[in-house]
Amino acid sequence: MMKLFMFIVFVIGLVGPSQAQDFKFGLKGGVNFATLNGDAVFDSFDGRTGYHIGAVAQLGLGSFAIQPEIVYSAQGIEDTDIDYLNIPILAKLKFAKILSLEAGPQFGLTANGSSDLDDLDSFDISAALGASVEFSKFFVQLRYNFGLTDAIKNVDAKNAVFQVSAGYYFF
Repeated sequence: MMKLFMFIVFVIGLVGPSQAQDFKFGLKGGVNFATLNGDAVFDSFDGRTGYHIGAVAQLGLGSFAIQPEIVYSAQGIEDTDIDYLNIPILAKLKFAKILSLEAGPQFGLTANGSSDLDDLDSFDISAALGASVEFSKFFVQLRYNFGLTDAIKNVDAKNAVFQVSAGYYFF
């Protein structure tokens, strides 16, 4: 999995600058407040506080940008940890040079699951909505990811994750 991560970072690094008017690349990390929505049985479980860490690219064209990411994310609920390798691809609208709103799809591959459930779905699709603030090379993001597919096969259980991130653009 680490080889896949490094390969994607390498490709973004090579392709991005040659095709973008404004290109940024950096790393981010933060905290997740996750739960599973759907089946009423999940209401009796507490959410999971986890983490996320990954790489961010931003391909800008004036006040609009595309922001692909690759992020390892600890999600799920208490007693049902489900970690993902998520790939959000966000459209970003920038306001007042430092504030932006972002939205788009997120594709996730189950990286690790520690639960009694043998039927974790290996692929997750979510929608992401958020906002970010940039100060020079530093940025802070708030994002909500809501699942569109079930995290557990044959169970109404969709991911719901609120994320708080901080990061740094290297270039």
